[in-house]
Amino acid sequence: MSNINGKIAIITGATGGIGFAVAKRLGKDGYTVVLNGIEDEAGAKRVEELAKEGITAEYYGFDVTKEEEVTANITKIGEKYGRIDVLVNNAGGLGGRSRFEEMTTDFYRFVMALNLDSVFFASRAAIPFLKKGENATIINYTSNAGWTAGGPGAGIYGTSKAGVHAITRALAKDLAEYGIRVNAVSPGTIDTPFHAQIKATKPDVFASWANNIMLGRLGQPEDVASVVSFLASNDSAFLTAETIQIGGGQALGI
Repeated sequence: MSNINGKIAIITGATGGIGFAVAKRLGKDGYTVVLNGIEDEAGAKRVEELAKEGITAEYYGFDVTKEEEVTANITKIGEKYGRIDVLVNNAGGLGGRSRFEEMTTDFYRFVMALNLDSVFFASRAAIPFLKKGENATIINYTSNAGWTAGGPGAGIYGTSKAGVHAITRALAKDLAEYGIRVNAVSPGTIDTPFHAQIKATKPDVFASWANNIMLGRLGQPEDVASVVSFLASNDSAFLTAETIQIGGGQALGI
């Protein structure tokens, strides 16, 4: 699993859930993986876990919503390795729920920053180093909410994810001349700590979610990681500006 090809992958929000599964999978694919997060203790533990599996990993603690932090750290990583081959903009989240009438401007700006600004900041900083990469690629995360506009109180989350869908295609247009591909994944309901509260307080509701999925089960983080692995690989060399739904058919409804 050692990095024989010298390829570098950065995964934001990678100290748990889908992000860590992606880091582990790309590490097994032979990348040196650089994990980002805001929980430094968790980051250090994750690097140790990966090392035990023979994966070369590093952790950089920075907040993806803060322009200066993102630019400084991604530039530092790019300069250290001389290249970036894969940027996975995994960090994001619901941020809470609020109806528009009561929504504060601070809440609006936080959710947009977490999901959309973060993609812009990280991608912009990485582009000079992606140009030096091999089959370089950016992989973003959108959501069904980008099409459906989200459930009650999640309207601004849906709005931010619609923005990710658009910026993915815009970046793909912008970077095609350099051979840099940009795609997105749209995970459905994945069994991660993201849903821990409802799983603990309303287990029946959580279990019932599988009834709305054509394949009859919730997704696992590894289901997303395998698709990200494909998008990072030469097997997807003619794929750009695409969004892949990873939801067991959930988007169609049943």
